[in-house]
Amino acid sequence: MAPRLPARCWRQLSSPSALSPSSSLLSKTCRLPAPTPVTLSAPAASTYLSTASARCARTGWSTLPPRTAKPYRFNQVTSGLPAPTTGPAAALKRKERTTPVRAGVLAVKKGMTVFMGKRGARIPCTVLQLDRVQTVFNKTRSKHGYWAVQVGMGERHPDNVGAPLLGYFEAKGIPPKQVLAEFRVRDESGLLPVGVQLQPDWFQVGQRVDVRSNSRGQGFAGGMKRHGFAGQEKSHGNSLNHRTIGSVGPSQGSGSRVLPGKKMPGRMGNQRVTVQNLPVLLVDNDLGIVVVKGCVAGPKGCIVRIQDACKKEPPARDFVQQARQRLEERFPDAEAHLQAARERHLELKAARRDKRIAELLEGGLTVPQSQADEIEQILAAAEEEDKGGRNAEVMA
Repeated sequence: MAPRLPARCWRQLSSPSALSPSSSLLSKTCRLPAPTPVTLSAPAASTYLSTASARCARTGWSTLPPRTAKPYRFNQVTSGLPAPTTGPAAALKRKERTTPVRAGVLAVKKGMTVFMGKRGARIPCTVLQLDRVQTVFNKTRSKHGYWAVQVGMGERHPDNVGAPLLGYFEAKGIPPKQVLAEFRVRDESGLLPVGVQLQPDWFQVGQRVDVRSNSRGQGFAGGMKRHGFAGQEKSHGNSLNHRTIGSVGPSQGSGSRVLPGKKMPGRMGNQRVTVQNLPVLLVDNDLGIVVVKGCVAGPKGCIVRIQDACKKEPPARDFVQQARQRLEERFPDAEAHLQAARERHLELKAARRDKRIAELLEGGLTVPQSQADEIEQILAAAEEEDKGGRNAEVMA
């Protein structure tokens, strides 16, 4: 290894006089002929200088143009992606393909059963029952920013409903609903008349649906049950810590804290679970049930939301048109009924403001003739059912 030169030698070499050909130091050490002077053109010199100055640790060795800060961030123009568009219209356009064409329905999970195939295959399925599912409200893009249909299921006693919500249902001529849910649709063609009832034939046998419900609540659970931890060893000094999770975080490096999202004991279950792409096996309007293949989260009696699958193709256009046509034929006077309910709501609202409700109740409310006929038919059907049940008991 060559010996290290002292600082005085470098000091002499760095001086301009020491590097000249007539320097005494060079003349003493070696006798070399005078070097031939080389003249560099201006472009070559400037190119050499610019390249040498750019090749440093700060700018890097890449030949790509310099980028702005954080070029790896999502949807950045510097990464070669187009400029992102903003606004409600752009958001609806991005979600267009994953938004169903039609509204969904609410149902009650009744339990599970099996279907037997032609070749003896045992197919597990879930029975979902619809209970007086009606459309309550339509949301439009001009007023709310998107299109959606509000659907209600079941009925609640008016004594258990607040005054604002009673007025909300009164203005639509609909009895108070037990559950309300909102289903987004792709465009204006997916909106439905207010007050119409959706039946199981709204879906087609063989189509795929997405089913959403809350899973069964398990209460407070430990780490082994909630997250599947293996637990700790049973020997080597371990005492009464066999099912504990152990350390929850380091005391150095992460800031002496528990990192967010750490799996720990806590409430288990009762979370929204979506099961996608379930085939529809059976549709029955008489029983009001929709049978889907597979299992659905939640216990018996839980509320389930059913809608066309967002990751599959929507039902055929002919079937969608037929379902809409059947709905309009069953409720031809939906618009007139809604308008009459609004007018009646304004009258009752004025009477409540003037404190004349007691007078109206004493005189009796006027019921339209069509509604009175429907009430009579319902009462007659109920009497016939009671008579049939009594005769069956007598024969038994």
